[in-house]
Amino acid sequence: MTDHLVTSDQLSIKIAYQIVLEHSKLQLSNLSNQQIQRCRTYLDEKTANPDHSFYGINTGFGVLCHVAIPPADLQDLQRNLLLSHACGMGNEVPPDLVRLMLLLKIQSLSYGYSGVQVATVERLIALFNHDVLPIVYEQGSLGASGDLAPLAHLCLPLIGEGMVNYGGKTQPTAEVLAQLDWQPITLQSKEGLALINGTQFMSSYGVWCVMNAKRLLKTANFIAALALEAYDGVSDAFHARIQSIRGQKGQKKVAKSIRRYLAGSQIAAQSKTQVQDPYSFRCVPQVHGASADAIDYVASIVEREINGVTDNPNVFVKEDQIMSGGNFHGQPLALSLDFLSMALAELGSISERRTYKLLGGKQNLPAMLIENGGLHSGLMIPQYVAAALVSQNKQYCTPASVDSITSSNGQEDHVSMGANAATKCYKVVQNLEKILAIELFTASQALAFRKQQTGLCSSEPIEAMLSAYRQKVPFLTADRFLQPDLTASVLFLQEEIEQFL
Repeated sequence: MTDHLVTSDQLSIKIAYQIVLEHSKLQLSNLSNQQIQRCRTYLDEKTANPDHSFYGINTGFGVLCHVAIPPADLQDLQRNLLLSHACGMGNEVPPDLVRLMLLLKIQSLSYGYSGVQVATVERLIALFNHDVLPIVYEQGSLGASGDLAPLAHLCLPLIGEGMVNYGGKTQPTAEVLAQLDWQPITLQSKEGLALINGTQFMSSYGVWCVMNAKRLLKTANFIAALALEAYDGVSDAFHARIQSIRGQKGQKKVAKSIRRYLAGSQIAAQSKTQVQDPYSFRCVPQVHGASADAIDYVASIVEREINGVTDNPNVFVKEDQIMSGGNFHGQPLALSLDFLSMALAELGSISERRTYKLLGGKQNLPAMLIENGGLHSGLMIPQYVAAALVSQNKQYCTPASVDSITSSNGQEDHVSMGANAATKCYKVVQNLEKILAIELFTASQALAFRKQQTGLCSSEPIEAMLSAYRQKVPFLTADRFLQPDLTASVLFLQEEIEQFL
């Protein structure tokens, strides 16, 4: 575990993900401290004159923006904002995603355009460092005006309200603050708005989905090579010359990785009876490659977002301006996360087709990859499970970003629905991992039959992976309880397969 200094430098998706997984400790840099304090001092000076109106600072919110708030009520205004907006529903956001939300909110506030107190940012850092995780709910954000409901839940502990997970159990915030001898923060003007405006809910899911998409893309390429070996497929389709005359970047990368995984394979080198294979094998570079390019594009959008300021209004100290805009609108993330869902669903779709082909009793493989079929069903039903997951992913790929609904009595008349895009994409990633685990289970079984028939070996990385996998999932000689095998296959993808990629 290493400490991370919160600065104005660019924060990469990879670094953000590592900070959370490794439970690094955060520290605010001196420069960020100065930027935050400078902005807060400026805002206090500007709002000292009650004749100047600034949205959400000394006015109401949304459609109530025309209501002026007296100076004596500005602290209550911000407290009330957090309380009234913390009305999320549904499942609790997983702990690692809550940690990401805290990190990304801290990063956004550290630039000094939001008008918060240094003490407020330091308390967010303390929540992160002490693993005091606010209870946040998946449902409630329209992905515009920021992720209002989720971020309100995230920030309730600042004022001593809401619930947190601490020490392995859910507790009222007030009790945990007493245990830690922390006093609630008294929010100043604009602070509540700065805390709940922003895209950190969507962005956190974006970081998680992109990082896992990259991991699963590499895994899908490896398992596709394994399936090709099991099918005794033609490797010409992966030749560099074929990829070069089309020129698609992702396609070239995928084909190159498949060639590397198959290098030295006796099975790949032997002559084939067929001149070409079904698309699910032959078009792996084209299909996986298109998804690879999509993942790279989405990663670029998410990385820009986590380094941006997405609350409103924005305070520009040097320019002596406080301006209201729309940086909280989640459209860039909504479109991108819908795109990512489709790209990952396609990886699952073609994976399930390879599984299906391996079970068909062709290419000298037994039907359902089991001896004495009929008495034994073999791997028939794992393919059903993969098909169910693939179809569910198709349903999740109905785009959220084309849907909008008017809120706040017409003031907020176009919303991104990026939060729905984010939570759907999260589910697509989880389903894809299971689909690939089923293909791994199936292809490993099929390749065992292939090796028995030919007496030939596959490549070094595939043989090494199979040796490790067989320690977790034995070859299927007769019907047995298969759910533990599928669970073990998922765990193998999560914890062990990367060393062979």
